[in-house]
Amino acid sequence: MDKIAPISVQRTFWNEWNASYREHDIQDVCVRQAEVVVGWLNALDQGGIDILEVGCGSGWFCPQLASFGRVTGTDLSNEVLARARQRWPQIAFIAGDFMKLDFGGTFDVIVTLEVLSHMPDQKAFVDKLSTHLRPGGYLMLATQNRFVLERFNHIPPPAPGQLRRWVDKRELHSLLEPRFEITEIFSVSPKADRGIMRLINSRTFNRPIRALVGDRVERLKEAMGLGWTLMALARKRC
Repeated sequence: MDKIAPISVQRTFWNEWNASYREHDIQDVCVRQAEVVVGWLNALDQGGIDILEVGCGSGWFCPQLASFGRVTGTDLSNEVLARARQRWPQIAFIAGDFMKLDFGGTFDVIVTLEVLSHMPDQKAFVDKLSTHLRPGGYLMLATQNRFVLERFNHIPPPAPGQLRRWVDKRELHSLLEPRFEITEIFSVSPKADRGIMRLINSRTFNRPIRALVGDRVERLKEAMGLGWTLMALARKRC
């Protein structure tokens, strides 16, 4: 069990991390997560909804979400969000510790990308997400896939202020099930830098296959649970 750093140390880490990795460059893994969420929102076929993005980082995804309704973005990174307000004044950005914030209302949809693994009490986090959803509201969640990261990737140890508690598909299901009706959980973004999956996912190995069948092999790997990210769509129990 990793030691829980004070919230001030966590805030410093995420301000620096988001300034380095999310204000200037959005990686393929994030793009794929956003693609899935946009697909879910399109399937709802509802306009003008209220959306909360928990752990919005630099706010990069909020403008896309805003095409579906009113968006509130929240993150611990107060310095980064101050800059986000200047870039996207149409978004309501609220800086602070999500577990202590009161948003003064509930939302139709909550989006949260790669936040669960950084929460010291994951059950309490899921419970709080539920309290900010209207009955029948949707949770759209992405989190790191413990099965893939532990077996097939070299990941540096956590930095000071960085909590790391990955989950696998079964653990994620158990966390969500008490509060939500789970529509689907699946993996996306096959990625590996060690073991047999390094070869299977290599660009050299996949180039001739993609030339023949496009992205179908990548989608097969995702369906087999070999993606970097677990995506979950769930509806709050009424």
